[in-house]
Amino acid sequence: MAKNKRPTKKYRPRARFVNPLGYVIENISAVSKHDSYLIDLKIKNSQAMAALLKGAAVKDDIDKLVSMSNVVEALCAIGFGKEYAAHAVDGREAVLRIVYRAVEIHRFVPTGPEINALNMMMELHDAQMDVITLGDMDRALTYATNKIRNKGATKLPRLTLTGA
Repeated sequence: MAKNKRPTKKYRPRARFVNPLGYVIENISAVSKHDSYLIDLKIKNSQAMAALLKGAAVKDDIDKLVSMSNVVEALCAIGFGKEYAAHAVDGREAVLRIVYRAVEIHRFVPTGPEINALNMMMELHDAQMDVITLGDMDRALTYATNKIRNKGATKLPRLTLTGA
């Protein structure tokens, strides 16, 4: 008598939607129509930037700027703002320099050119948020997740400092 052979593939449950039509409609709606979410996001990013400029930035503020940089890069990669991708790269490099400098001097201190690069990246982020849909954001997050999974993302040093 032959034994039943178990499947060798790992079980991965499929997503099941309670309202598939609502999901599709939600995915094609613009992010700009979700005013409360978009305003909260812009305020959080602006507060993080203001704290950095005052010299009072903490790790949470830098995490918000890194997240913004990741979203801008992912949206540029999938086609939103490709012509401004240089601003995304400059902003990302500015954030990285600030983080690496913080490891040495134990404070988050930007230079003038880094502030300009971050401001341009923030403008690009706000412009992208005004034109993308939720489906586009989902694609961007999938892109970023795959980049991290495939070890294509820059690994930041572990920060133990809390700020100024």
